[in-house]
Amino acid sequence: MADSIDESKNVAVTEEDLENKSKGELIKLAGQLRDRRNELNQMASERASARDDLNAKTREKVDEAQEHREKRDELNEQVQEHKDKRNELNAEANELFDKVDKVKNDLELDEGKSVDELKDEIEDLEFKQQTEVLSSEDEKELIEKIEDKREKLQSKKEKLDQSGDLEGLKEEAEEVRSEASKHHQKVTELADEAQKHHNEMIEAYREADEIRDDADEKHEEFVEAQEAADQHHEDFVRVQKRLRELDKKEEKEERSQREEKQEAAREEAEEIYQKFKEGETLDTEDLMKLQKAGKL
Repeated sequence: MADSIDESKNVAVTEEDLENKSKGELIKLAGQLRDRRNELNQMASERASARDDLNAKTREKVDEAQEHREKRDELNEQVQEHKDKRNELNAEANELFDKVDKVKNDLELDEGKSVDELKDEIEDLEFKQQTEVLSSEDEKELIEKIEDKREKLQSKKEKLDQSGDLEGLKEEAEEVRSEASKHHQKVTELADEAQKHHNEMIEAYREADEIRDDADEKHEEFVEAQEAADQHHEDFVRVQKRLRELDKKEEKEERSQREEKQEAAREEAEEIYQKFKEGETLDTEDLMKLQKAGKL
């Protein structure tokens, strides 16, 4: 809320005051106008200083917000760089995993039982053959099963041999995926930091707006005080002008009165001189008037 000046302390001057007030009253009025003008000028100066301080703080907050903006933008650029790298690595990893799947599918490595499972089954069947008493028909059937398992085991081993660098391909794909995850983690960290600077930027701009509002209010108070001071100065000048007019009028009247007295004295001296020439006796006072008039 604006801190308005106390208008009850202001001094007003009307044309009627200038015309009708005595010289003494006008001198007193001029003093009141001068004192109030000086008081208002001091008030305006203080308000201008407070406004300038607030404007300086506003600039500081705007500069602070700009720093956060630049840092945020810099971080967002880094976020985009890591995003691009992450996406590039994920695409590369996907291609490698697709190659792994293609090799597996081509060699049918995912079909049937694994090498270890086949080995375990063969061992179980051989143990059964060695430890159990079987009929000829059952033993023949068991031997066929063992041979079948061995063929499958051999086929699986051959396919694995043909797969060549499959494990190396898988490891490479996993390493690339791991590297992509690191970039994703960096994206998250940098994005969080960028958001922090964004929030601080918004807060700094908000504070700058609040301080600017206070500065604008203080400027309005300054203008109010300065305009009132200027009005009092104008009125002071008007009163001073009127006082000069009165001084000139008094001087003119005094000069006129002196001239009238001088003229009267000359006329009186001329009369006395005529009496002197006619031989009349003059008293001391008459002689002094003649002397003063330069007749003697």
